[in-house]
Amino acid sequence: MPFNTCRSILENIERVIVGKARPAELLLAALLAEGHVLLNDVPGVGKTLLAKSLARSIGGSFKRVQFTPDLLPADITGFNIYDQKAGQFRFQAGPVMSNVLLADEINRTIPRTQASLLESMEEGQVTVDGVTLSLPRPFFVIATQNPIELEGTFPLPEAQLDRFLLCVDLGYPSREEEDAILRRFQQDDPLAELQAVTTPQQILELQQARRKILVSAPVREYIVSLVEATRRSGALRFGVSPRGSLHLMRAAQALAMLREREYVLPDDVKDLVTPVLAHRLVLQVEERLKGVTPQKILEEMVTGIPVPASGE
Repeated sequence: MPFNTCRSILENIERVIVGKARPAELLLAALLAEGHVLLNDVPGVGKTLLAKSLARSIGGSFKRVQFTPDLLPADITGFNIYDQKAGQFRFQAGPVMSNVLLADEINRTIPRTQASLLESMEEGQVTVDGVTLSLPRPFFVIATQNPIELEGTFPLPEAQLDRFLLCVDLGYPSREEEDAILRRFQQDDPLAELQAVTTPQQILELQQARRKILVSAPVREYIVSLVEATRRSGALRFGVSPRGSLHLMRAAQALAMLREREYVLPDDVKDLVTPVLAHRLVLQVEERLKGVTPQKILEEMVTGIPVPASGE
């Protein structure tokens, strides 16, 4: 297993990002699991910097789109323009034609434009004027949301939230971490000096290797038990879909690989329950009024479901 490559990517990201080892690990796990990530946090905590650091570390192309109410689907996917010299239409590629796409403040654009990402995220392709074009591989979407400003926003529908493998909160740094940030960026910009430690082709090989990580029968049954518990809960209008259970298994495989194992442990699954499943749960209205959160419900479920003795 190419464990050294995974370790090199994380260490490279940490040359720029201070105190975000867990979010960086989750982002890389999502990339290896061939999924996409939703970063849900306040402005200025390093969401864009983390995305750029990951893209540069893997040697991939990076594009950032600031989502606004007047953004159109063609601004994402690209469009055909008429070339007068050639006397024919020419395709002008949109920012989706990149290895890492940062969809900044995705909830600020209209649902039609939000939906234009669905085909790209699920199928790895775009369709423009009836012509289907394949996206670069790997293709990784990192979308961000600003939870503190709701005016003029368009909340992502449940169907689109379900397309994201992980939802990650970065959080504020500790006092010591913030001092380290000030010292690191006082004179230099570490991102400008960051070099790639791998290639997009090697990431594809890592994704193939992730599929071979062993998921034993007891661990699969544990995943199924967790997902079924969400569907039986009276506090939820909707539980986790089969896509959610697949995402949980694939993310656990990726996390096991990052932790230099060739098999998934129940602890890998437990570590990922909240980031993989919480954003897929729809609470009953009365539960929301009581202040109940999806995270709290999942914590109770994890506590109440027996953990398999071994994942090997």
